[in-house]
Amino acid sequence: MTLRLFDTATRELRDFTPREAGKVGMYICGLTTQGAPHIGHIRFAVAFDVLRRWLETGHGYDVTLVRNVTDIDDKVLRKAAEAGEPWFALTYRNERLTSQALDALGVVPATYEPRATGHVPDMVTLMETLVEKGHAYAAPDGSGDVYFDVRSWPDYGSLTGQSLDDMANADDADPRGKRDPRDFALWKGRKADEPESASWPTPFGPGRPGWHLECSAMARRWLGDEFDIHGGGIDLRFPHHENEQAQSRAAGLGFARYWLHNAWVTVKGQKMGKSLGNALEVRHLLEETRPLVLRYYLTAAHYRSMIEYHAGSLDEAAGAVERIEGFLERASRRGAIEPVAAADLPAAFVASMDDDLGVSGALAVVHDTVRAGNSALDEDDDEAALSAAAAVVAMTEVLGVNPLAAHWGSGSSREDAAAELALEALVRAQLDARQVARQERDFERADEIRDTLTAVGIEITDTPSGAQWSLARQARSDADQAADPTDTTHTTSAARGAEKAQG
Repeated sequence: MTLRLFDTATRELRDFTPREAGKVGMYICGLTTQGAPHIGHIRFAVAFDVLRRWLETGHGYDVTLVRNVTDIDDKVLRKAAEAGEPWFALTYRNERLTSQALDALGVVPATYEPRATGHVPDMVTLMETLVEKGHAYAAPDGSGDVYFDVRSWPDYGSLTGQSLDDMANADDADPRGKRDPRDFALWKGRKADEPESASWPTPFGPGRPGWHLECSAMARRWLGDEFDIHGGGIDLRFPHHENEQAQSRAAGLGFARYWLHNAWVTVKGQKMGKSLGNALEVRHLLEETRPLVLRYYLTAAHYRSMIEYHAGSLDEAAGAVERIEGFLERASRRGAIEPVAAADLPAAFVASMDDDLGVSGALAVVHDTVRAGNSALDEDDDEAALSAAAAVVAMTEVLGVNPLAAHWGSGSSREDAAAELALEALVRAQLDARQVARQERDFERADEIRDTLTAVGIEITDTPSGAQWSLARQARSDADQAADPTDTTHTTSAARGAEKAQG
């Protein structure tokens, strides 16, 4: 099937065809590391992680993914001054927090993760090219500022469908040196109150790069003059991505062939952000929520749909995750689960993913398969149950929410498998004894056996084919922590929510 993606530039679904057969180059705008990441920040990385996984697994592409770190800009310098610490110390600390958050949520590491401060020579080269071509100019006041001349590029505004005369002024630098108030800064001359360490020499004077120039230069360095996909949050379309495209193409580069943008995480209808006081930092959420649950929550909505966060959001995600985990746990006691090959993924799942990454439809297929698998287990149809489990593992792996993935601490080693078999034998013996007691109408003994199992975290479900058991969610969480007593990221509240997508 053909993968179709919604291209922001053309505002329509387009068949995806890479510029080079079998390979995909993708650049996504990473975070400006002036603070610790919240889930609104991290959503973009999860959304494009799903895209990357589908390109690789579903279509067999070799993906080169570049995710930059903006470690120098106005916000970084302002936050560092407020905190009374060197700007590079502040940004490095927050870069590490971001990396830890992405790793905790199972985001596959970028192929390259360049820092802006490591690519200043590339930026200067690009800026000099724009000046030579007549698309940029140095401020006449000798400030060291260099601006892009928006009126020199007739295509300016095409990405967001705007007319230049309708655009707001660019407020990124002193307008007195600009030919047009909408001209944006490629380079910012050093100010007297800024640290000397935040300044680099150029033919136009010392200073630091403008935000937009950074990404154009880094994308070119790691992906070449033209690449396949440029992604980022919807709030970056203007002015950031509009300016990136204008300066890159004005310099003679093909730049991005497809533009994809993810929507926000909102709280009470407002974009999540520190200025609104509603930021939910990932590190704090993971003190009470399992990483797999948070990953599922951020994955479950279509990447172009807003996610409205509320108090019960993560409980709903936990309920959905537990349904998948419970089935896979039951199925694993009937035999080994081997994920199906990409070519054997359910057709409905593939169709949903190829339709602009329709994760809602894809997850519906996952849960339909879970239900069918549970029914097969109830009917002692081990072959059908294990077939369903194999499909569930493969589908959830594509989405980054496979409960059996080693990343979540659920991978099976030889010792784990032996322990599982021993536990199965012990619990099954108790269930057999309970069944005998019930047949003899010794209900007090049957209840005593059930209560004993419940007390140690074993949940019992009576089915037409006999009693089935599973580890209670809290018991699994406690077992995870026991395996690593220093790890506090696997704790979870006892509350459960109904699976939102299934009603």
